[in-house]
Amino acid sequence: MKRFVVTVLLILMCFLLQCTVFRSLAFGGIVPNLLIVLTASFGFMRGEKSGLLIGFFCGLLIDVFFGDTIGFYSLLYMYIGYMNGKFSAVFYPEDIKLPIALILTSDLFYGFACYVILFLLRSRFDLRYYFLHVILPETVYTIVVTVLLYPVILWINTRLERSELRSGKKFV
Repeated sequence: MKRFVVTVLLILMCFLLQCTVFRSLAFGGIVPNLLIVLTASFGFMRGEKSGLLIGFFCGLLIDVFFGDTIGFYSLLYMYIGYMNGKFSAVFYPEDIKLPIALILTSDLFYGFACYVILFLLRSRFDLRYYFLHVILPETVYTIVVTVLLYPVILWINTRLERSELRSGKKFV
C-alpha cells in the first residue's frame, strides 16, 4: 500500500513539474520528459510489470490532458516501461551508465515514434528538421535533468524496498 501511494505521488509530481515548472524553464519550447525518466527508472529498477503499469498511468495522464486520442501515449509509455523492465536483471544501483543509456534510448524511441505516428503519416517528411529541433534537444535536456532526478528516484525506491523487507520480516 505504501509503494502504491508513493508511486502515485511520484507520477503526479513528475507530471506537474513537467507541465508547470519546466514549461517556464523551456529552451526553445523544449521541455524535458520527466515521465519517461520515471517510467524507464521504475522499469529497470522494479521489472517489466512495474514499468508497464507506471508507463500506462504516465501515458494516460498525457493522453487525458494533451492527447488527441486516448491510448496513444499510454501504449507508447507502456512499451517503454516494459522494454526497460527487460534490463532489471542487469541493473545495479551503483552504476549510472545503464540508466542514462536506457533513458536516452527511451527518449529517442519516444521522439521517433511520435514523429512517425503524428507527423509522417500526415505527409510531413522533414525528419532531419524534426530530429535536430525537437528530438535531439529534448533528449539532451531530459538527460541533464535525469542526472539530477534519477538519484532521487533511486533513493525513494531503495527506501521503499527496505521498508518492504522490514515489514516482511515481521510476519516470518
